[in-house]
This record gives sequence, C-alpha cells and structure tokens, in this order.
Amino acid sequence: MSFGALGDAAGAPTGALLVLFWFGDEGARRCGAAFRLKSPAAKEGRSSMKSLAKTLRALDPASSQPLYQQLQRALREAIEKQLLGPDDALPSERQLAIDLGVSRITVRKAIDGLAAEGLLVSRQGSGNFVRPHIDKNFAKLTSFHEDMQSRGQVPRSEWLKRTEGTVSPDEALKLALSPGTLVYRFHRLRYADDAPMALEYATVVASCLPSIDAVQESLYEALQKAGNRPVRALQRLRALLLDDEQARLLQAEPGDAGLLVERLGFLRDGRAVELSHSYYRGDTYDFVAELSA
Repeated sequence: MSFGALGDAAGAPTGALLVLFWFGDEGARRCGAAFRLKSPAAKEGRSSMKSLAKTLRALDPASSQPLYQQLQRALREAIEKQLLGPDDALPSERQLAIDLGVSRITVRKAIDGLAAEGLLVSRQGSGNFVRPHIDKNFAKLTSFHEDMQSRGQVPRSEWLKRTEGTVSPDEALKLALSPGTLVYRFHRLRYADDAPMALEYATVVASCLPSIDAVQESLYEALQKAGNRPVRALQRLRALLLDDEQARLLQAEPGDAGLLVERLGFLRDGRAVELSHSYYRGDTYDFVAELSA
C-alpha cells in the first residue's frame, strides 16, 4: 500500500449529550432516523502521500525517547488527524522499516502498542488496519451481532458474568415488573474483528427465555427463537467519563470520554422484555439523526 490512500480531517466540538430515540416500525416510518458512528473528526478529503510521509519520518535517532515510541506517537498522530482513515491498511512492517530506516522490531513494537490502545486491528493474512468505525441505522431495531455481521465484521463476545436473580427496584420500575420477578443478567464484552467495541450489561425477563444458557453469541437470536424478540425500543444516549474498569476492558484510559447507550426493548403486546446498558469509547463515535416531517 502506498502512503497516498489516506484521509484528512477537521476537528469537531464535543460535549455532554443526552439523546432519546423511539424504535419500532411505526417510529421508523415517522422519524426516518439514521444513526452513524464514526470518528469525531469529519472527513474533509484525502491527504497526500507527502503529508503522511512527513508525519511518519519525523523520527529523531538522537532523542532520548526510544524509536518505537516515536513511531507509535507518529502513527497515532496520523490516525488522529485521519491521514490514516478508518479501515485503512497500514503499509507492511517490512515496507515501513525500509521507508523509515528502522528495524522491523521497532515497527512491530510500535504497532503492538497501537493495537493495545485499540487504534489498530490485525487481520490474519491481510495485515494491520486502522480500527474501523461503526454505522448503525436507527430506523431498524437490530442487535450488535447483526450489526457487525452486516458490515462484514466478525462479532464475538467475552462473557464476564451471567446470573439469575430477582428484579432490582430500578429494573422493576423500568421493566414494569412486580417485586420478586425473576430476571437473567448478562454481562459481556463485545468485539468486532477482535477489537473491543462495547461493554454490555443486559437484564432480561426470565420468563422470556427457556433458560439462562439459551443466550450464546446473540441475545436477540435467543429471544427470537423463544418467540420474544423486541419489536420496538426506547433508547437513551449519554456522555460520561470511563471509570478504571470500563477503560481497562475497552482499552482506553480512565477518565477518557465514553458513551452510555441504554435500551429498553418491548414485545408486540407492549410488555418490556430487555433493559441493557452498553458503554463505548467516546473517541470513536459520532451521532447523526435525520428527521423528516
């Protein structure tokens, strides 16, 4: 890959956010809502090979900072400025080493560091890519698993915990359940192409699933098999700062900007079936809702 196929961007202001959306067929017809998640920098066009080369070649062998850290910083800067855009492939390690006059070990350590930061993802047999951003259509109620598959990405989940218990006061209020009602709680870290994308906490009315073990990769698939898939949902989005645990799991830093997405799903008869809270890295997402009269 040459240095030419890379993007540029202009910064965009950020701030606290609380957005309320109503899902379902009727809501989709009335709102025509669209939801796009991408970098907070809006792409203005493609940068030249010269711009990226200048950024990456600003390495100083005389500096007290190790070369791999300098290269890691330069690549991070290129990604932040979108000289390298989402899903762009990096030049091969060998090519970077030749072009920059450094060892392949130096390049490897820099790339490993960026992968640990969640900025790069490695695809077996294809190379290293800038972590892609997610587009989601608000006009259709879909699961994380379905969203990733529709984009050609490989979804998977790391199970943190699954428990059975009685509904909490807050859950009872939101799900309109009586005290003592049995619920299942599912805590998972959601991945796309081996990159952590969301930290998810879901509470489901136990009577809507045959057992707590019915959920494997997709909660909505399990609910559909049980005849209890949500047909509409109320969704809230709120900006926050990631705490230590959230940051660790999402490969971010404590105090980094994050996004909380709360979803309350309903059956066709109006009963609530699902309450979920999903946490995302805030430096990866931008939201656009298109409304029509």
